[in-house]
Amino acid sequence: MTGLDPTLQMLKELTDANGIPGNERAPREVMKKHIAPFSDEIDTDNLGGLIAKKVGDENGPKIMVAGHLDEVGFMVTQIDDKGFLKFQTVGGWWGQVMLAQRVTVTTRKGEEIIGVIGSKPPHILPAEVRNKPVDIKDMFIDIGAASKEEALGWGVLPGDMVTPYFEFNVMKNEKHLLAKAWDNRIGCAIAIDVLRALKDEKHQNIVYGVGNVQEEVGLRGAKTTSYKVQPDIGFAVDVGIAGDTPGVTPKESTSKMGAGPQIVIYDASMVAHTGLRDFVVGIAEEAGIPYQFEAIAGGGTDAGSIHITANGVPSLAIGVATRYIHSHAGILHRDDYENAVKLIVEVIKKLDRETVNKIIFD
Repeated sequence: MTGLDPTLQMLKELTDANGIPGNERAPREVMKKHIAPFSDEIDTDNLGGLIAKKVGDENGPKIMVAGHLDEVGFMVTQIDDKGFLKFQTVGGWWGQVMLAQRVTVTTRKGEEIIGVIGSKPPHILPAEVRNKPVDIKDMFIDIGAASKEEALGWGVLPGDMVTPYFEFNVMKNEKHLLAKAWDNRIGCAIAIDVLRALKDEKHQNIVYGVGNVQEEVGLRGAKTTSYKVQPDIGFAVDVGIAGDTPGVTPKESTSKMGAGPQIVIYDASMVAHTGLRDFVVGIAEEAGIPYQFEAIAGGGTDAGSIHITANGVPSLAIGVATRYIHSHAGILHRDDYENAVKLIVEVIKKLDRETVNKIIFD
């Protein structure tokens, strides 16, 4: 794709990279390349989480801005005699978005093999079965191998990563960006751009731009990075539900693409810290940055792990409303991404030790 500005090029590189939970090397290297110029120090935890440190005041509070590197995908579990691959979902998938979709199988040598998710043809199914969704356990991946031996000869093995095959695109409305893995490469991009924006700004904090691993399988990597950083304030930046598509009622979601970053007040992993929520909302209103509230009954973000680290960390999840998450293709609005960066930067500029103590203890 030609003619992309630097921000879009970064987003393309982040989302085109393949990385399911436990296999985040490729997106980590992309994030490292883009965040290193704005960091004083780059570190990792022992699971592969990326931690970029930028010091404003070495005696100031530690502010963690965390996206997660992993995307939902699949793992090869078996290869049958005819060369078809059995697989396990890694992260949450809805079976109805999977059939006939192309995927990429990455071998241990790094070779990428294209496949497609298949099932028994509907033409030979009984009528009572034909109209029911196919169970994920009855699906398989066809990579064009004629036998198990051929698939093994190509380097395919159980445990190999499988990811959606999809390319980043700017849509006709150029504010609408279409890609796989927005969940959660957009959070990684926000962490990068927060450090970029703070490069020449004075502030009284130590800021950590973090790319966590294994969020999609239980917010695991945020536990290890948070233990390593020991933050005073934590922000998880992630996608959120966009409720502006047909059939979604206001009772289910009021969030709209382009209406500003989401302040997540409740999800299944965390009740938002009231003092931090109020502080962030106040900064947004003072700076004229649009925002919207969101509550998510199911699912959670890395803030769910960050906030219960050590003695507790006041935390907040900030979301970018995204359509069709946990599928091969999602859509988000560029303004929401840019306003999420602006909001977090303005918050960090107003934080210092006294303000953090007030948020915690008031």
